[in-house]
Parts: sequence; structure tokens; C-alpha cells
Amino acid sequence: MTDRYSALDHASRHANRWLDSLSTRPVPPQGSVAEVTAALGTELPEGPTPADEVIDLLATACGPGLTAMPSGRFYGFVIGGTHPAALAADWLVSAWDQNAPLRALSPAHAAVEDVASAWLLDLLGLPADSGVGFVTGATMSIFTCLAAARDTVLARHGWNVRENGLPGSPRVRVVVGAQRHDTVDLALRYLGLGAPEPVKADDQGRIDPGALTAALEQIPAGTPTIVVLQAGNLHSGAFDPFPQAIAAAKAHGAWVHVDGAFGLFAAASPTTRHLTAGYENADSWTTDGHKTLNVPYDNGIAIVAERSALRSAMSMGATDYFITDAAGDSCDFVPESSRRARAIPVWALLRALGRQGVADLVDGFCRHAKDFAVGIDSIDGARVENDVVFSQVSASFGSDENTAEVTRRLMADGTAWMTGSRWNGKAVLRISVSNWSTTDEDVARSLEALRRAAHP
Repeated sequence: MTDRYSALDHASRHANRWLDSLSTRPVPPQGSVAEVTAALGTELPEGPTPADEVIDLLATACGPGLTAMPSGRFYGFVIGGTHPAALAADWLVSAWDQNAPLRALSPAHAAVEDVASAWLLDLLGLPADSGVGFVTGATMSIFTCLAAARDTVLARHGWNVRENGLPGSPRVRVVVGAQRHDTVDLALRYLGLGAPEPVKADDQGRIDPGALTAALEQIPAGTPTIVVLQAGNLHSGAFDPFPQAIAAAKAHGAWVHVDGAFGLFAAASPTTRHLTAGYENADSWTTDGHKTLNVPYDNGIAIVAERSALRSAMSMGATDYFITDAAGDSCDFVPESSRRARAIPVWALLRALGRQGVADLVDGFCRHAKDFAVGIDSIDGARVENDVVFSQVSASFGSDENTAEVTRRLMADGTAWMTGSRWNGKAVLRISVSNWSTTDEDVARSLEALRRAAHP
């Protein structure tokens, strides 16, 4: 017991030192994989080591190899930062050590998941009786939602995937925008549906409703069809025109999925809600809690309007030793049995912020993104490439070679992390504002570092 308390005490002290360092430490890691490996040691010990010594070694060895992702100056990959309430709740999740597949196994988790699910649907303006599953991330949310879509559109044509699998089934056609996220293609591959059929997108990455309509008209009537739309383009933050696109898809009898890994929470703020207008008429939605919502990793959220469709696609069915609930258990809505109590940090974040706090969180991201755009416009030779409507900014600095060099210099400076990418055929520096702790000072320091990188 003493070993347990000592280890937790050491871990807490190391965690607080790490968090205290974020305001001053360089954002990129300062140690290599080889250096961390050498510090950890590669020989498996013959005997035991006290738990507190293990924690001390782990923290000391890994420290130089850590990236300051929770810093207010990390703007890469739309991965957010963990809010204090969610972080503390996640510590309890590990300490409580609840396996959360069954309501009877952990009534505490089941109650928290029920409440958190209802709060999420309310905040997002989605059907209150939707099925909600807490999965590992956006990729598995897309997989989960599209599994329900696949099974449903095939069932409408008399094919039972659970009994028959896919061999011999009608082909499912999946239509997507040309600038959908690559995880859509990955999920379709996992599901055995193959590559999707892309249609034209505009210069901000929004699907063209006319091109979508034309593509759907080329698909024979009665063909099982899925349309995937996007809430938040990776480079521009743009949202597909949901009213027109969903109407076109529904006229063809298609299932509509909305990939809103970071953009779905635009619906939670009156300032940005117009971006999601009409998206509630889709059939399923993806979002990722560790992005805009700022809870720890391992927290994707899959939402399906027809609760029974999600349960049918994911449920394992009768298992002799499970203590099941007629209303459905957590494992009936996700592709897992054993699973972490993921709903608890989500509940803690929502309880801590409330409706207004979540709106303020989203609005803060958007305000900082616009400040970045204004600052970049003042840098000689720089150009903001997108209409800044949400939390994303893409910028170029003349030629592709110069943009890449500016990115390299910025990363070497260490003040901030911004990701190099390619968009619309050219190199860009991409800024994703998604951390609750980002301040006006963080933005100013980051812009000054960017000016130095652009004009050393």
C-alpha cells in the first residue's frame, strides 16, 4: 500500500512540474528517440524495482523527448489541450479502474455516460434519442458510424451483413467531397467498402452541391448509397453546405454522415452555429473530444440518429456470462467490449464549463485564429490562403521552397509549433487553434516568432 501511495505522489509531483514548465519550455522536443531509449535502458531487469523509482526514471528519461502539446503555443494537427477538470477526472478514471462495457458492471460509469451523452446531444442540437458511443478517436467514430450506415443501406435492399457478410452483397456506393479527411477512406477500407467516389470541392474545400447532385444522378436508382460530408475542413475550417447537400443525398435515398472531428462543436456557440445549419438532418455524426472539447486522448464520439441502427451494427449479441441490460449496454454502441470509462472526463469538462463555457471555448479558438490571420497579413510576403471562418489558418510565404524554409525556421526557434502541409497544390503553414489555455500573449509571441522566421 505504501508503494502505491509513494508512486502516485511521485507521479503527481512530476506531472505538476511538467505542467508548470509549459509557459517557458520550447514547444518542440529537445531529445531524440535514441537519447530517451538510452536514458530508459534497454535491458529488462532481473528483479523488481520500487514503483516510485520507476516513476522517477520514466519522468526523467522521457522529459527531454516530450513535445509541449498542452502548451498554449502548440497549433499542430488540431489536437487540443486537456482542461484541468477533464485531466483530474481522467486521473480518477485510472484510479477507479472501471471496465465499462456493461451497465451492471459499473453503474457509476453508466450514469455518467447517460448524462454526458444527453448533454452532448443538447449542446450540438442533434436528435435527443440518438445513439451515442464513446470510442478511441475520430477514426473509430467514422468507422462506427459508417458501419451502421453500411448495414442499414444494405438492409434496405434485403441484405443482412451480420448473417451474410459482404461477399455477394450489392455494392455500396460512397460519395465524398474531394477534400474529405483521409480517415474517411481508411474507415471505408476497414469496412470492406473500398475507395469512395470524390466530387468537386470549392477553393475552401466545401463540397459542390451541384457536383454532388450530378454524381448521385449517375448512380442507378435503388443502389445502396452513403454520402459523407464535412464540418470543418482541415486547412480552411470551412463547412460543407449542409441544407443543399443533405437534400440532394436524401432525394437519392442515401445515408448522410457528417465528419466533424473538430468542427462539430461550432454548433455549441451562437456565434458559429450558422456554420452547421441543417446538419441535424443527417443520419450520423463524428466528433473527437480531445480536439475542440479539450478532454484527454482516447475520446472519440460516434452519434447515430437511429439508435437501433448503431446498436445493431455494434452489438456482439447474446453472451452467456455478460450481465446485460435490456436498454442496451455501452458495449452495444462501440466496437469494443473491455473499454476505458471515457465518458467521465467528458462529463467533468461539460459540468465545469457549462453551456456558456463551451461556447466561450469555441469562440476563443475562432478569435485567436482571426488574430493570427491579421498578424500574418502584416508580415511582408505572407499570404493567408483561406477564409478564416473557424479555428484554422493556412498561410504561404511566396514560393513553396520559401514556405517550407519559414516552417523549418519556426520549428527551430521553438516558441511555437505550426504544421507544414500542402493545400490546393501549394505548400502552406497550417495553424490550428484548439487549446483552452492559449492566451492573447501566446498568439503575440507566436506571431513574433513567425515574423522572425519569415525575415531572419
